[in-house]
Amino acid sequence: MAEKKEQKIADVTHIYGQIKVAILHILKPLGEGQTIHFKGHTTDFTQQVESMQIEHEQVQKVKKGDDIGLKVDKDVRVGDEVFLVEE
Repeated sequence: MAEKKEQKIADVTHIYGQIKVAILHILKPLGEGQTIHFKGHTTDFTQQVESMQIEHEQVQKVKKGDDIGLKVDKDVRVGDEVFLVEE
């Protein structure tokens, strides 16, 4: 199995725990269907990007500098880093 490469693409800046949405500040482009890895002090999981929003509008792609809402599978914390998983 090939080694998976990861590059940092975002930081978690806010969390809406009740609805499992994290606000991410995007550092590199990201699109629906890509796999991301949340990593932090107590956070370590991967998930596929399925639902992203900017200002409550559904989007398929985001670019550097965007702040987006992302539905998350598990709990994340402010300050967690987000990496793109490249296979």
